Amino acid sequence: MCLRLVQRRTLEGEATDSHFPTGSIIMKSGKEYIIFPLDVSTYDEAMKYVTLLKDSVGLFKVGLELFASQGPAILIGIREITNARVFLDLKLHDIPETMRRAFLAASQYSPEFISVHCDQGDGFLAEAAKSNPGNTKIMAITLLTSINSKNLARLGFMDEYVKDLSRLVLLRAQIAKEAGCHGIVCSGQEVALVKKEMSDMLVLTPGIRPAWSVISKDDQKRIVTPASAVKNGADYIVVGRPIRDAKDPGDAAKKVAEEIESVL
Repeated sequence: MCLRLVQRRTLEGEATDSHFPTGSIIMKSGKEYIIFPLDVSTYDEAMKYVTLLKDSVGLFKVGLELFASQGPAILIGIREITNARVFLDLKLHDIPETMRRAFLAASQYSPEFISVHCDQGDGFLAEAAKSNPGNTKIMAITLLTSINSKNLARLGFMDEYVKDLSRLVLLRAQIAKEAGCHGIVCSGQEVALVKKEMSDMLVLTPGIRPAWSVISKDDQKRIVTPASAVKNGADYIVVGRPIRDAKDPGDAAKKVAEEIESVL
């Protein structure tokens, strides 16, 4: 198995990790990059995929649909049968104090990541990022991968951002860093730019489509392959339908991991 040496870093640039001492080097395999989204509403269906893929992916993503339906029980259920970590994709968005309290409440279940919108900047999440009980990392949404230039123009965004989405993503990544976030969520098309400007920020990339997968009526508009995303610096990638819709999801996840390892 091909492995990559990864050094964890804080926002200040010091190598560290919540589970490893400062300056430690850890080995990261292809499957550890993969986040599988549990985009279902029932406990049984979610746990079916967890059981099937628990040894094939690094994290499971629990989004609004599943968390609204099942609550913390789904996080407990995942932890009972696998060592795979959890990305709690809640996309929190509210006034600073409400977001801080919501983040701290959710972090008690120790997910690896929780997603937020952090338009306000000004360090309003810095305290929560440092003091949360589960060492959960805050990941800021930059620009949803379902949004394109036409959408932004209709929303009244300035031409400089409508014509160049990467400028908006980079601006929001800077705001996320100022807000106290550990990383961002962005399209694979912007990963290299963000890493060049902010190498210490974690980057999580959705909208991943392996070259061998064919998805009809795809709502993701800014997609890349697993190899391309990782080669450009993505720390984690979200791969859903190509694995879920495959005849053998476990085999599909293995193929994604092999594609990642080909560029490590």
